[in-house]
Amino acid sequence: MSITPTTEIVLPGVVEPAGLLVQVRDLPAPAAGQVVLRMEATGVSFAEQQMRVGKYYDQPSFPFVPGYDVVGTVVGTGPGVDRQLHGKRFAVVTKIGGWASRLIVEAVDLVPVPDGLDAAVAVAVVLNGVTAWQMMYRAAKVKRGDTIVVLGANGGVGSTLVQLARHAGIGVIGTASARHHDAVRELGAIPVDYRDPAMYNKIHELAPDGVDAVFDHVGGPTVHDSWRLLRRGGALISYGSAATKDEPGNASLPVLKVFGRLMIWNALPNGRRAGFYNFWAGKRLRPAVFRARLAEDLTQVLRLVAAGVLTPHIAARFPLAEASAALALAESRTVLGKVVIIAEQ
Repeated sequence: MSITPTTEIVLPGVVEPAGLLVQVRDLPAPAAGQVVLRMEATGVSFAEQQMRVGKYYDQPSFPFVPGYDVVGTVVGTGPGVDRQLHGKRFAVVTKIGGWASRLIVEAVDLVPVPDGLDAAVAVAVVLNGVTAWQMMYRAAKVKRGDTIVVLGANGGVGSTLVQLARHAGIGVIGTASARHHDAVRELGAIPVDYRDPAMYNKIHELAPDGVDAVFDHVGGPTVHDSWRLLRRGGALISYGSAATKDEPGNASLPVLKVFGRLMIWNALPNGRRAGFYNFWAGKRLRPAVFRARLAEDLTQVLRLVAAGVLTPHIAARFPLAEASAALALAESRTVLGKVVIIAEQ
């Protein structure tokens, strides 16, 4: 196989977004079971924002190439891989490594992308869509007629949660800053200002009998207020610790504190459930089951996008060379939806 150069964005350490580096190197030949993927679009998620400051729960060692999810075309195959994959488009969850013009991934992790679907639109629901789908249907197990609360309803995961819920006949109360309330209404949710000190009281007024699920990416001390919103039979799904991203100290400690609190609440005989959603749960112990579940759920989400049922909100598109600007915008907390990095034109 000929030498394949790749352009990568490197996070060298705890730096500001402007401190990202650009490097060009030659990829090694793909090993058995691997393919070379030409990146068409890759996302900027909250995970990269945490990784930038060394606060991600499973923090990679510096330096590394960020990039949690990718949509691209197979341009090379290793031994044992069906060569008919060459030239076809796939989505893959990488955790790191996606911010590159070309990258090597395991063939078994590839999920087909429907023909005609824009790469940026598709990548906007890879991580966000699977996270939202699994939290709703595998963790909270919500159903038609339920009412849920989505914190950060204007974000990538939040806006996807709202759309999935409304499509399934589920009522939604969504928190967002006032500037995004019109957009949240258009998605089908009732907006509440997250900057309002009385936010939780406002939600109680909207759902005086409690709600069936709360999806909380904030963590921190207010997770107790989210728990109190639940009616009997309801579920609190925590999936982040945004409130503690900029706090000094151990990156894992805030998540472990929330996790411990949730486990205690979950053990109480009050008819309510609490859990912490981890995208990678089960991969180490049951990798085949994990991959099958991921492929099944992502395929469902991509079908909804292709059918026009689910419309990912793309806040902005940046070429790979402008990854620093993409990350800075994502961290500004001013955007609706997902910031996407696309291949150089």
